Order: sequence, then C-alpha cells, then structure tokens
Amino acid sequence: MAKTKAEKKIFVLDTSVIIYNHNALRTFQEHDVVIPINVLEELDNFKKGNDNKNFEAREFIRDLDSLSQDKKITEWTPIDPEGNRGNFMVAMNGHSAVDAEEVFGEVKHDHKILNVAMSIQTLNPTRKVILVSKDVNLRLKAKALNLLAEDYETGKVKNVESLFKGKNTLDDVDPVIINRIYKDGTVPYEEVMEDKPSGNSYFILKSPKSSTLAYFNPQSNMMERVEKNVVCKIKPRNAEQVFAMHAILNPEVRLVTLQGVAGTGKTLLAIAGALEQQKDFNQIYVARPIVPLSNKDIGFLPGDAISKVNPYMEPIWDNLKLIQSQFRETERAFKKITELVDTEKIVVTPLAFIRGRSLSNIFFIVDEAQNLTPHEIKTIITRAGEGTKIIFTGDIYQIDTPYLDSQSNGLSYLIHKFRGQPLYAHVTLEKGERSELANLANDLL
Repeated sequence: MAKTKAEKKIFVLDTSVIIYNHNALRTFQEHDVVIPINVLEELDNFKKGNDNKNFEAREFIRDLDSLSQDKKITEWTPIDPEGNRGNFMVAMNGHSAVDAEEVFGEVKHDHKILNVAMSIQTLNPTRKVILVSKDVNLRLKAKALNLLAEDYETGKVKNVESLFKGKNTLDDVDPVIINRIYKDGTVPYEEVMEDKPSGNSYFILKSPKSSTLAYFNPQSNMMERVEKNVVCKIKPRNAEQVFAMHAILNPEVRLVTLQGVAGTGKTLLAIAGALEQQKDFNQIYVARPIVPLSNKDIGFLPGDAISKVNPYMEPIWDNLKLIQSQFRETERAFKKITELVDTEKIVVTPLAFIRGRSLSNIFFIVDEAQNLTPHEIKTIITRAGEGTKIIFTGDIYQIDTPYLDSQSNGLSYLIHKFRGQPLYAHVTLEKGERSELANLANDLL
C-alpha cells in the first residue's frame, strides 16, 4: 500500500550535508526535504574556489535552479517529476515557541537553521521533522531544543572495525603445500582454503615448521608466492609492508589503498614504488588535500600560492628526501631523483591544484585520503585515463576535517566498495616502523 503524506517524514538539511554530497536532495526516498534559506546564503559564500566544497556548492545551486524552473520553491516542489521522490521547498526564517538565537545568545546561521526546523515542526505537528547535519555540535543543539537530529548516513560504512584488511593469517597449513609454493610459486587456492578469497587478498601461510607469504591472483585463481622486493634501497620490514609493495608494483592492479596509523610506511612505500616504475608512466603525481589548521583558509597566509601550500607538502618532500638519502650524491640514482623533480616528472602538489589536468598514464599517489569525501574519491578515480595507476594512503581514524569521521570518509567508503575487484588491492598496515619511540607513543598515548 502506498504511504500517505502524513506518514512521510520531513528532513531539514544543513549546509554541511550539501557540501558533503550535492545530490543529497535525492537520497531521502519518498520523504520531503526542506532547505533553510540560510543554507542558500552559506552556499553562496562557498561557490567560488577550487576546493571540493566549492564544487559541491555550485552543483547544488545549479540543480536547485533546474528543479525550480518557473515554480515557487518556497512551496512544495517535486524533486522527481516522475514521482519517485518526495517534494522539496526552501523555507524562510521561521518562528516557533522557542527562539534558538535567544536560547544560545548569539545570532548565527546555525541558530537560524534550528529556528527553521522548529517552525517546520510547528507547522506540521502530525509529521516527524528531522534535522540532518554532519555537524555534531549542531545536532547536539537541536536535541537540546527537543528537535530530532541525525547524521547524514548516505556513504557511511556502518562497521569500520570489520572493514576489509586485505590480509589474513592461516595457521596449520599443510607443510607440503608451503613447500610447493616455495618450489613452484603457485598452488590452487582450493588446496589452501575452502571458500574462494577476495581478489588480490594477501595471506601469511603457517605450518608448525615453516611459513610463507602469498596472495590470491584473481586472473589465475591461484595462490601465488609473494617475495620481498627491495625498491630504491627501501626494504620492507614486515609482512604488511611486503604485501603493500607487491600491490604497488603489480601491473595488473590499477588501484591500491593503504590504510594505517602514522609510521607504518604507507607514503614512503608508495613513493618508492612509483620511482621504481617511473619509466612506465609519463609523470608521477604525489598530492594531498590541504586541511588548514583551525580550519582557516590558506588565503590568510602570507606569500604567493606556492609558499602558502609548501608547509602542507613537507611530509611528502621528507619521504622523497629519505629515499634519495639512501644513495650517495655521486650515484646515478641520487641525481635521477633530482632530475625527475626539476623536469616535473615528479609533481608534488595540493590535490586542488590538479583539478582539470589529464590523468592518462600517470602514477598518482593521494596522501591523507581519509580527509576526502566519497564524492571526491569518485571524482579522482573516474578521471583516470588509460595506463594510470592510483594509490590512496591514509588513516581512517585521523580525520582533520570537521564533517568527516571514520565511517563517512572517502577512504573507508572506497575500501568497503571495491573489495574483491580484480583491478584493486588493499592492505591495512598495523605495525609501526618509524622508531621504537614512535611505536611506544602509538601504544600508550
């Protein structure tokens, strides 16, 4: 039986939802959606710039204009002309028995949005009105005013604790099978386990007297031995790093995610692997999103664009210098790295600076990918041209942007969605290798 209008909910969207996903209007099924007028004012401030939030703001404004056409958007307007969605409207500053600006003692956009939500509830006493925001503090304020409030759930990974790690340890493996992998390099996966594993999964195979590292090749359906590769004199120090380097060097894998805490070697391995394969690609891009401290725009910093963003790129340069320091200044490899930088065969840049560039035959490393939204991740991958390989590195528990968390960030979403794809490999690195002191800090602090 079709739902009646009285059973439909009304969702009031905060600005944070829209700059997270400009298609949010269409993600509430048959329910109705309200956009407070103050949200449009905030989006107007966001529409200029090259960051993802600027893109999302522009796309949403264009979409709203397309939906409205000659209609009054201050009245209920169909989101989908075919009737598969609910209606939307833009709500002016409303009035209710409680004034959020008086309660919290300040005139600001968030409080005006709360007033709109409460006025919608007053005008629709028989319907459930819910404020949707990715701003935790705004949700808490809404609940303090007895207003229902929820996080925006679309794109969230429900249980990140069980997120695909890309590796597993199998104990009590027949030593005969381990010896065969050492001798022949491969065995059918059925001889190791009953169920077919996810493509490009990695394994530590153990018997009482021996062990080996292996991965499941989805093209051959075989378990194959994984050997330790020393690349640019960077030697993997544990099984996880061996797996990560194998994925980075595997030409059949075009997309790799490396997840792990600081000091596990994610970025270092990715850059070393890129340098090892630089002849196979036109360029190496190493990029990271800029997340200014205290969320202050870098426009306030002195200097030109390059000097403003250089501090954010220093961790990448540090890794590149560490690799170069493995060689003497007189060695060809040392000079080659300098030459690659000087000729822009290696480009270290903020992620926003590569918008619009061609990504054909590029080795593309995206560092700190946990600070990207699922839409940003999708935008990067869908722009990959022929011959391009992309490595995303990050720590899903170290989010530096206010509207993302371990469940809603783009890196978690990517790991969850791409599991098992033949072009994709993932490794979670858990063992820190930076220093004994750094490991102790990770354990105790």
